Amino acid sequence: MSKTEPGVALVTGASSGIGLVTAQALKRDGYRVFGTSRKPMPDTADGITMLVCDVIDDASVQGVVDEVLRRAGRIDLLVNNAGIGLLGGAEESTAAQAKAVFDVNVFGIIRMTNAVLPVMRRQRRGRIVNLSSILGLIPAPFNALYASTKHAIEGYSESLDHEVRTQGIRIVVVEPGVTRTSFEENITRPDRPLAIYDAVRADAEKLMREIVAKGDAPEVVAREVLRAAKAASPKRRYTAGKTAGQVRFMRRFLPESFVDKNLRKFNRLPD
Repeated sequence: MSKTEPGVALVTGASSGIGLVTAQALKRDGYRVFGTSRKPMPDTADGITMLVCDVIDDASVQGVVDEVLRRAGRIDLLVNNAGIGLLGGAEESTAAQAKAVFDVNVFGIIRMTNAVLPVMRRQRRGRIVNLSSILGLIPAPFNALYASTKHAIEGYSESLDHEVRTQGIRIVVVEPGVTRTSFEENITRPDRPLAIYDAVRADAEKLMREIVAKGDAPEVVAREVLRAAKAASPKRRYTAGKTAGQVRFMRRFLPESFVDKNLRKFNRLPD
């Protein structure tokens, strides 16, 4: 690929929210963009080619990578954005439900990455941007399983970056704060709700709705993804938004007891 030739980007979960806005930002910057969704969708008006891909299915993942290669001949950037949420007490989910969340949020990234790495290795260049969260840095009451997937993404991404860096490939994490996206579309409820958690779970959902309504626009995250994608010497992590930056600072530099107390206060939990 020459310096004047736009790169080829593949963005998972690009039907709405952060994924769609990120795909649009990459397109405006000159990338040829392919987006994925679980169900068939028409190409967007601004020229993003939409392909069907279910990140929990090996054949579907390999199929979408093969299709991008057939059409464009290369993949320079993979943005792993597809994911689902889960709000409720940790013990309110069966092991099967926990596995289902990990299958999308963690193993979906692993499947996509494993399918794209051989392509990038042949090209001797490539960039993979994984969408994590500030909940990959801190405890998250009533989001324990979701937060666990984001902690896993953090460890996986940084470790993999060390493994493939000499092959011309970099793995980068973008950590959004709370983002104004459709709450109902991406959240799952526990599959074995327990009465003891009914009131506090309802309070947690109310708080989530409040902070999502006041959250960052998806464009804030898209800008950081673009920075992570284009940086000649990328940082390992990019925080997206003021809140994300504050949380990262607090977690790294402030006493554990202070973080614990303030986290309970923020979540409206008793001391």
